[in-house]
Order: sequence, then C-alpha cells, then structure tokens
Amino acid sequence: MKYIKKLLIMLFHTANLMLIIFYLYSGSIFGYLLYGDSSTQPQLTRNFIISTNHLYIFIALSALGIIAYQNTQKINLVIIYLFLLSIILELLHFIVPNRGFEISDLFGNLAGVIFVIIIYNIKNKYVQI
Repeated sequence: MKYIKKLLIMLFHTANLMLIIFYLYSGSIFGYLLYGDSSTQPQLTRNFIISTNHLYIFIALSALGIIAYQNTQKINLVIIYLFLLSIILELLHFIVPNRGFEISDLFGNLAGVIFVIIIYNIKNKYVQI
C-alpha cells in the first residue's frame, strides 16, 4: 500500500509540473502537436459559462492530489495549494506573451477544485472504509 501511495504522490507532483509547463507556455503545446499550429487550442467540449478544458484538468489534478494525500496531515495544505494554483496560474496569463487572462478559465479552474473537494467531503461524511 505504501508503494501505491508513493506512486500517487509522484504522479501528482509530475502532473503539477506538466500543468505548469503547459499553462505558462506562450501558445498551445497540444495545438502544435495535434494541428501543427500553436495558436489553436483543442477544445474537448463546448464551454458553458466556464472553460470546460480548465474544469476537466483541474478535476483530474485535484482528484489525484486528494487521493494521493488523503488520510495524511498534508491534505489541508494540498487543498489550499490547489486553490492557489488555480488562481495564480490564470493570473500569470496577464504577463505570459500570447496568453490572456479569462475569467471563464479562472472559474473553470476553481470549479474543478471545488467539485472534487465537495465529493471528498461527502465521501468522508457518509462512507466509512
């Protein structure tokens, strides 16, 4: 079990590093890889008030972080980190060339984190393992 926990923690930190690189690159790495054009951003699903791409990635990252650090003393620190990361990365788009701050992206980031925290709290309240 300790091996799985260490693997999850390593995956969480690796995913964080990858997210930061992709987020702060002045263009779209996925757009370049898929379309040969770094100015084109692939869209998984249509946006609805918030950016769905941002929602999905922050759900995945938050779930990975909370699963990796659940039942540890660091879980509250991870939750604070996820909130700060979701805000700071979007604010950095004010200074990254060819990127722009968008409120729908920020709300997508925050909604992803909040969604996972709500599920985590419901699980802790009603499911005893």
